[in-house]
Amino acid sequence: MEFDLIEKEPLEVKAMLDESSSSIMLLDVREKWEFDLCRIPESIHMPIAEVILRISELEKTNPIIIICHNGRRSLHIGLELIEKGFDNVINLKGGVDQWADDIDTSMTKYGMKEILENS
Repeated sequence: MEFDLIEKEPLEVKAMLDESSSSIMLLDVREKWEFDLCRIPESIHMPIAEVILRISELEKTNPIIIICHNGRRSLHIGLELIEKGFDNVINLKGGVDQWADDIDTSMTKYGMKEILENS
């Protein structure tokens, strides 16, 4: 069975949040050091390794926008959630890195140097 995951650009996600942020969950699946370095306001931190273990904390019907650094980890966990019956999962295309470029240019950006230092 094939599952499709919706991907939205930061500007599309920002528009969604501006319209109706109360029912939308921003789920940040990065590591703690990444989340501590920079995050989208109102996002909830749940490292990717814990998402399936903590699945009962997630609402199946309300939109869940999954966030990581560049959009690859969030894509992976988004597909897993769809397989588990979640039907309103959205991947933030480009992750916090693209969000920093398109929405919040004051947000701290990080790259391979920081990733290697914290691995």
